Amino acid sequence: MSLSMTPMQDAMTVKISEALRPTALEIFNDSHLHSHHKAMQGSTSKETHFRVSIVSPAFQSKMQPARHRMVYSLLKEEMAQDGGIHALQLRTRTPEEEDRIKAQEEADRGTPVQDLAAK
Repeated sequence: MSLSMTPMQDAMTVKISEALRPTALEIFNDSHLHSHHKAMQGSTSKETHFRVSIVSPAFQSKMQPARHRMVYSLLKEEMAQDGGIHALQLRTRTPEEEDRIKAQEEADRGTPVQDLAAK
């Protein structure tokens, strides 16, 4: 039996996946960027700061604060434990919102820039 090198991230993945059934889930461990902060001195955890992007139909008809509360509720144990999650940055979208944003980004990239040198 091998022990995971990312138990906090693994727990987050399982809890979010089971509860929210996301169509997309990305978890970024940014702990190394914050290890020098005073609040992190003495902490042996390498999993304290995360950015999480969740696309889920469970967010339908909910405002961002309610969506974030859903995620905080799922991860309350991980946030409460010593050496647990210290900071959690969330991006929560419905599949429709994600599709609309991606379509807009595609349209923005496809917009031709006027060639001033040709004039």
